[in-house]
Amino acid sequence: MVNRRFENEALLVKSLSKGNILAFNTLFREYSGRLYRFANGYLRSEELSEELVQEVFTRVWENRKSIKSEYSFKSYLFTIAFNIIKKHFRREAYISEYLKTKGADDFDLETTETVNYNSLLQYVLQIVDQLPARRREIFIKSRFEGLSIKEIAKELNISHKTVENQLTDALRFIRNNIRRESIPVLLFLALFIM
Repeated sequence: MVNRRFENEALLVKSLSKGNILAFNTLFREYSGRLYRFANGYLRSEELSEELVQEVFTRVWENRKSIKSEYSFKSYLFTIAFNIIKKHFRREAYISEYLKTKGADDFDLETTETVNYNSLLQYVLQIVDQLPARRREIFIKSRFEGLSIKEIAKELNISHKTVENQLTDALRFIRNNIRRESIPVLLFLALFIM
């Protein structure tokens, strides 16, 4: 079933690369909801999440000729989304720092909490970027794309045990880096374990 689905997806991606709008629409319908939920989990904004989905699929259309049908389209989409989210948090941190240096009086508690959350998430995403490529890929599939260990193992053609070991090592690495910065572990648990 998974192989058949991947084959159908590969055909859609191949058609998309030739400019087939029907293939694009089919892929949009298949993944837009998942991308929205993924983005909203981090951005906490329906409007920003909708914009992210639009931006991801705009990039897909613009880069359609270079998309490889033999690779996971889902991973391609979520990598774009992940990078857009990181860019958003970097921009938010910059704005926050600018407002602090200018002494903005209207920098209220809610804005501060949002910036603190965004800063923490940005920091964690930087730590995730430090993981070895395969471990990072497995971590993103698990925590950002919501795939099970079994699904990841099948998609990457590796054993369940390898996936489990890679996830354990990734979580340990992230947890150790967070502890080093004295960031509450409960916050980490809320972001990535639950």
